[in-house]
Amino acid sequence: MVFSRVMAAVLGGYALSSAFIILLAELIPGTLADAVLTATLFSFAIYTAAIIWVFSVRTATLAWGGMLFVTALCYGAAQLLKMLGGAA
Repeated sequence: MVFSRVMAAVLGGYALSSAFIILLAELIPGTLADAVLTATLFSFAIYTAAIIWVFSVRTATLAWGGMLFVTALCYGAAQLLKMLGGAA
């Protein structure tokens, strides 16, 4: 159980923060370099929050499910923004 949560925190948190970077870079106006840098700075807080969340939920299954759901949601929203031309 602990190993599963650690893997959810490490791998799921990384995937979530990466998907969040992609989404936030699409939402921030300005140059692409500035948007990616700003999104990357926010990703440290998202990664930390994801790790805390993984160890605060009741089961490891809920940790994995929540992590995958939010990651897919962020990534899907980013892809939709890219198809629509982005916000910037």
